[in-house]
Amino acid sequence: MSAETPITPVADGVDGAGDFGFSLLVLTRAYRTVVASALADVPQGARGYQTLAVVTRGDQQNQVALATYLGIDRTVMTYLIDDLVAAGLVERRLNPADRRQRKIVATARGVNTLQDLRRQVREAEDRLLETLDSNERQAFRTLLSRIACDVRDMDLATAPCDVTPDPCDVAEPGS
Repeated sequence: MSAETPITPVADGVDGAGDFGFSLLVLTRAYRTVVASALADVPQGARGYQTLAVVTRGDQQNQVALATYLGIDRTVMTYLIDDLVAAGLVERRLNPADRRQRKIVATARGVNTLQDLRRQVREAEDRLLETLDSNERQAFRTLLSRIACDVRDMDLATAPCDVTPDPCDVAEPGS
C-alpha cells in the first residue's frame, strides 16, 4: 500500500480520494480480499468467523437470536451452524433456559481456533492499514467503532453494540 493516495478525477470534477462512499467501497473490497486468506479454512469464511466470535462470547440464547443478531437468514444460519458443528468448532446443547431450544456453544477447539483466527485477522488488517502508523491505526479503529455503534444497523432487532462487552463503552486510551 502506498503512503500517498493518488487523486483520480471523476466526471463531475470531484476527486475519488475525497469521496467518502467511494473510499468505504474500496476499503471494504480490500478488507474482504485481505481477510479472506486468513479465513480460508473457516466454514463459510467471514460469516463463519463472525458467528464463531459471537458464539464464543455466549451472548445469544438460541440459534434464532444468533441469526437475528448477525443479520443472517434463519435458514442460512442452520446450514452455517451445521458446517461449524461438522468442523468441531461449535455444538448444539439443550438451552437451560428453555429445553425446547438448542444453545450454540463453542467447543474448546472452537475457542482455540478463534484465538488463532483473531491474530491472523488482526495481522491482515494491519497489512491493509500499513499506510497508517500504529497510533493512527488505533485511532481509526476507535473512530470506526464509535461510528458503527452510533449508527447501528436499523434492520436488526438487536443492535450490534448492545451486547457485553460493548465496544462503545470501552474507554479511549488516555481517558
